[in-house]
Amino acid sequence: MKNLDLNLLTLLKVVVDTRNVSQAGEILGISQTSVSRGMAKLRETFGDQLFIRKAHGVEPSELAEKLAEAADNMLTPFTEVLDAYSNFDPQNYEGSIVIAFELSLLETFGRGIYQSLTNALPKAKLSLMHWQQDTLTQILNRHVDYIVHYEPYPLPQDIYTHHLSDIKINLVARKDHPVLSQTSDWEVIHKLPMIKLFSETVSAKQDPYTNALFTSKGYTPNIVLSTHSIPIAVDKLITSDAFKFSSSYLLTYSDELKCYPLPVMPKELRSVSVVGGYLQAKRGYPLNQYLHQTIQSFFNNVLQPDIE
Repeated sequence: MKNLDLNLLTLLKVVVDTRNVSQAGEILGISQTSVSRGMAKLRETFGDQLFIRKAHGVEPSELAEKLAEAADNMLTPFTEVLDAYSNFDPQNYEGSIVIAFELSLLETFGRGIYQSLTNALPKAKLSLMHWQQDTLTQILNRHVDYIVHYEPYPLPQDIYTHHLSDIKINLVARKDHPVLSQTSDWEVIHKLPMIKLFSETVSAKQDPYTNALFTSKGYTPNIVLSTHSIPIAVDKLITSDAFKFSSSYLLTYSDELKCYPLPVMPKELRSVSVVGGYLQAKRGYPLNQYLHQTIQSFFNNVLQPDIE
């Protein structure tokens, strides 16, 4: 039994249903030679009393009918899985979807991505979580369907990743900023209050925008607020002279904000790359492909004006 070909069970069921070996071959799209070989293997496995030859077909024995019923029950789960792959309907999908974001990406783009997902999968149960210590384990254990992270972050080969977007970095501050409206020179802006958004994957010492960049110029950043929260950061920006290194997408949170040109700085710090990913084992699954298409479409539609 351990060497039994599942195709033989399908053949057995069709022959029982049709009572005709030739017709079974036509339904299954296989040659009569293949049907004959299959029937011979069935007799070899289960005995010669499966079918009785009649003038215009065959008569299944009780054993054949019982085996056909068992085969149908056994093959149904396989059929359901295949149907789920081939007949995926995002508008009516009611399952749970878990997406893990690097925290600063969740805070910045989470609201827009959530809106895109609810439009694309209106009946799905969504869980948008930030990246934590055990997130990688959850992904490998198939508890996370999709991830959004920065490209340099190391991920195992078990996770299939693809580039989503290069996010341009700007200076973001309130409109009519008394300093940035005039200049973005380091000599002037290094004195301005600055806001930092926490990242779970980049420590304060490693953050190039609040440490290495200023240090290389001989300055110390004047960080007046560090937070995980975009609303808190936005409130500080619009009520003070503080600025933040950020995507222009931050402007969608308030019409009182504006992007200003960057000071002179290395090319590699003028943008950050964002990737999406999921388990290699799920590369052929329609849900994961659809999630990627939806999130890719969101980033494709993020306007990034050239303000240099």
